[in-house]
Amino acid sequence: MRLSILLTLASALAAQTPSAQNGKKIFDSYGCYQCHDHDGHGGAGARLAPNPIPFAAFSKYVRQPTDEMPPYTKKVVTDQELADIYAYLQSIPQPPPARSIPILNK
Repeated sequence: MRLSILLTLASALAAQTPSAQNGKKIFDSYGCYQCHDHDGHGGAGARLAPNPIPFAAFSKYVRQPTDEMPPYTKKVVTDQELADIYAYLQSIPQPPPARSIPILNK
């Protein structure tokens, strides 16, 4: 009995841990890339990565955007999925500095 409770608790905690890998899949499958590009560097939509805005502001904007972006309510994107997307955006590395790219230094 105790083991099953511990396993259930462990499973619930694991489900709450944001997954960058899952976030990338969601980002692509929900079409976020269409405005924000596959790496979150922006395009028609805002630049999201690297260094996304704090999660509270990100979450609020996704749920209640003020620009052209459609709202993604909890019925569309769960809190867990939103946390996974944010984890993905946080995982995107900084681009190399321009001075390290030879063709840009000619």
